[in-house]
This record gives sequence, structure tokens and C-alpha cells, in this order.
Amino acid sequence: MIKYIGSKRALLGHVTGAVRQALPEGGLVCDLFSGTARVGHALKGQGFRVWSNDHNAYAHTLAMAYVQADRERWLDQAEAIIAELQSLKPEAGWFTANFCDEARFFHPDNGARIEAMRNRIEAMGLEPELKAIVLVSLMEAADRVDSTAGLQMAYMKTWAPRALKPLHLRMPDVLPGVTAGSCRATQGDAVEIAGQVEADLVYLDPPYNQHSYLANYHVWESLVLWDRPETYGVARKRVDVKTRKSPFNSRPGIAPALEAVIAGVKTPNLIISFNDEGYLSREQLVSMLSARGHVQVIEIDRPRYVGARIGIHNRKGEKVGAVGRLKNVEYLFMATERPISLPAAA
Repeated sequence: MIKYIGSKRALLGHVTGAVRQALPEGGLVCDLFSGTARVGHALKGQGFRVWSNDHNAYAHTLAMAYVQADRERWLDQAEAIIAELQSLKPEAGWFTANFCDEARFFHPDNGARIEAMRNRIEAMGLEPELKAIVLVSLMEAADRVDSTAGLQMAYMKTWAPRALKPLHLRMPDVLPGVTAGSCRATQGDAVEIAGQVEADLVYLDPPYNQHSYLANYHVWESLVLWDRPETYGVARKRVDVKTRKSPFNSRPGIAPALEAVIAGVKTPNLIISFNDEGYLSREQLVSMLSARGHVQVIEIDRPRYVGARIGIHNRKGEKVGAVGRLKNVEYLFMATERPISLPAAA
């Protein structure tokens, strides 16, 4: 899966273990801020019915491929399309100009390959699930040859060694369907759809500070939408990064937004993943959850992302931002109707 700040790769065992403890007989799990769909993918792999949701188009595409789509339905068609795309001649255009020339996220040779493949995908008129699988193959291939430290706010001062390797597509790890029923992926604002959510367990992993996922991963949004937006700045961000704001990225906005989601969802079990760099304290989150039942918390010490350790540079070799602390604490909050045994902190 793509490099992603906020990905729950390191905490996946804690999250899925808590879900299994709460739902030993299985059930429907709704992930309202699905991001890379890593959590939903893992839970589908363990036999849960999963509903993944996110408001960004690239995240919805990831969830369509990794949660909603079933391997037995799409494998043969997806592999044939991926093979066809791999044979295309490079085709430089808008993407290459913005993200290889004006910015330097990808080597121009790979940028032209990405561009040719994306143009062909758009022309194919694929069914939504199949299109999502192919787009995820392209997104992940691009991620393997990028020249960043994990964020699309800036790029490395010299080409990362992987950026000089040729782009190569692979079939994403699309899972077979689950016997319990179909999984689904939706694209919506969590606050707006919270009242429509009814599940055996709801998992919330919201943005927690000023850093916008849309701003951090704007290249993926443009690659998926393929709308060739106006761009700005050193990173050539989409101009709508300036207007598509989330209350979860606002100090005054996050508490009422999260309270609205917590109050709106219909579920006996609620898990929230948070971080000590967030705008809300451990005490505030416990207070928000206390009305829903028994609240438990585990804390996990984790190193911060690689950009915080090595610094991020623009193409002039200048550092962008200052390095802060190198570790943080990840929180896993759980509110349940009955106490359960949570996984131990690692």
C-alpha cells in the first residue's frame, strides 16, 4: 500500500485485536475515515463485513479496491488491463509538467508513463470497481518510484534512488469476498453521514491536527480525479486544497465535529484512534466517550514519520519546515457496553 502518514500499519494488530474482542462472532464494522483502507482490508481478510468511508476521492478509490471489490469477480480482467497498460508508450502532458518538471515528485520518464496509463484508463469506460483496482495499481506503482519522504508537500533535494527505476504495475492485493455478506465503500463527509451509520462496531481515525490529508496527498487526488486542476506553489497543489477544509484540521472545529460523529453513529462499540500531537487531549476524548459505555485506553509509543527525522527539502536543497520531536504516543480508545480485554501495548 502507499506510503501514508497516519497509516495504521504499525497499530493494525491492536486495532483488529480490539475488534475481534468486541465482535467474537463477527459483524459489520464501519470505518468512517478510511484513508488507505488498510484497516478495512485487514478486517475483510479476517472475515468481517466492512463499510469503509472517506471524503477524498483517492481514499474512496483505495477502499473500492481493497474493501468493496472481490478478487474472484475482477482478477482476470484486472490482470489483463494491467498488462495492456504496462505496454503503453510514454506520453508527457499535464501530469508530467506539474509533478515532474514544475515539481519533482517523479522522474519525467516515469511521469510520462504514468500519464499514458492514466489517459488510457480514462478512455476505457471501466466499471467502478474494476477502474478502482487498476487505478490503485497505478497509484502504488507511482508511489514505489516517487522522490519524497512520504508527503506530497515537498520532495527530496536530489532524486531518491527508487525514482530512477522504471515504473512497473502490479496487481493489488484484492481480497476474496467474505461469506458474511458484501463489503462496501462510500465517499462522504463523516459528520454529514454519521446519522446514517448503523453497525456492530464503528472505528474512527480522524485527522487530529492542522495537517490536511488532501494537502499531504494532493497528487493522488489529481491522479484519481484526472481533472487537471489549476495548481499552485512549490508542490503544485490543487487549488481546491485552499477551499476544501475539514473541521478536524481546526483547533476550534475538531471537538464539535467529533462530538457530532460520536453522537450520530448507532453502534454498541466504538473505537477511536488518536495521537498526542492532536488538538484533543486524552481526558477530552475519554469524556466524549463516557456516555457511550465503558471506556478503555491503551498508549503505544511510536517514532514519528521519516520526514521528521531527516527533514524535507525543496528542489533547491532548502529544508521545508523544522524538525520537531522524534516520537509520539498513539492512543486507542474503546467505548463498549461491556468491558473487554484490549491488546497489550507494544
